[in-house]
Amino acid sequence: MSKQFFGTDGIRGRTNQGAMTAAMAAKVGQAAGKLFQRGTHRHRVVIGKDTRLSGYMLENAMTAGFTSVGMDVILLGPMPTPAVALLTRELRADVGVMISASHNPYEDNGIKLFGPDGFKLSDADELAIEKMLGEDLELADAEEIGRARRIDDARGRYIHAVKASLPNTVRLDGLKIAVDCANGAAYQVAPSAFWELGAEVVTVGVTPNGKNINKACGSTHPDLLQETVVSGGCDIGIALDGDADRLIVVDENGKVVDGDQIMALLGTQMAARGKLRGGGVVATVMSNLGLERYLQGLELTLERTKVGDRHVLERMKSGGFNVGGEQSGHMILLDHATTGDGTVAALQVLAALVQSGKKASEVLHLFDPVPQLLRNVRFAGGKPLEDARVQAVIAEAENTLRGEGRLVIRPSGTEPVIRVMAEGDDAAKVEAVVAAICTAIEEVAG
Repeated sequence: MSKQFFGTDGIRGRTNQGAMTAAMAAKVGQAAGKLFQRGTHRHRVVIGKDTRLSGYMLENAMTAGFTSVGMDVILLGPMPTPAVALLTRELRADVGVMISASHNPYEDNGIKLFGPDGFKLSDADELAIEKMLGEDLELADAEEIGRARRIDDARGRYIHAVKASLPNTVRLDGLKIAVDCANGAAYQVAPSAFWELGAEVVTVGVTPNGKNINKACGSTHPDLLQETVVSGGCDIGIALDGDADRLIVVDENGKVVDGDQIMALLGTQMAARGKLRGGGVVATVMSNLGLERYLQGLELTLERTKVGDRHVLERMKSGGFNVGGEQSGHMILLDHATTGDGTVAALQVLAALVQSGKKASEVLHLFDPVPQLLRNVRFAGGKPLEDARVQAVIAEAENTLRGEGRLVIRPSGTEPVIRVMAEGDDAAKVEAVVAAICTAIEEVAG
């Protein structure tokens, strides 16, 4: 059975359309509630959200769904995705829910689910929930309907946890940090954590209004942060996305540092301390060939997976790794969190900066990336990649890059887009093959 609603990162779509309606959210709550009513204890669910306008609607709908099948609901309000994972475990909940579409615009929203261990659900659990969405589920008797309550100290609990990821001896005194929270879920907790550790904090993207999440700010739009770092004379810039599970860094010169460079830094720092497990780092097929070569030079490995932090996490767990992530900024540090956590990763970067006594530009640029080009081709429907004309162009491109680079072509798991990426030592060849493939896809897709 293939999945109809769950993609690479939960259920996601445009609000009030398709799978992202209040009715569907309530049904998902009922199905997940029934699935995780395991054991004889009183069952509970933790629900967090980002700052999208539609979060109110979906939060209320999911609360109705969970309580209708007899689960108690703990509401966190706007909190990062990793905070939901953390508090699901801390509060001994049976399931956790994050209502967010991550880096997407405010018109979209999504539902991410966590098990009682704080990890995202397995394929088997997602398929079980999908099956139940088409069934009439038995509701709780009147006396067994669940209760809902908000907790006031969720922010403080999470701030304490992320600060605990650093040794007590590490402080950020003397650092001037620009922080862009994308007008999203971390708009309060991330700046507070940095400030409490002694840093001077300059904030942008911390005035959410329900419609400005990720709008010209955050990890997917670092221009604002680059300007803030340079104009404000900051030592470093930290950019998170809407649900704060991604991290992109800007050095003191305003240059963007992506997830590959961050993984290189964190992986080698931990290896030097004898704390890197698995003999290397886990990343996806999108990570730059330069990262792979850099790690090989240090006798470390780069394990590649399919795109999506869940695939990275699965390989980390199966192979005993503790550092992994994506070029886009998902950073998974299993010593500190069960999912990507941009704030925790940022603190590790800041600690490395403090301990080195060097500038961010010296610490964060460990390898020269191989020329890489990524283009997105939006399509209305169908399967353009199965067309013979597109396949012929792809085959020709593979021959062109053979022995000199890589080609990765995949449909997005969160939007109707085909992503075409090529990299190689010859930038002109890379540009040519990407252009040819995108043109072929556009012609077939209309």
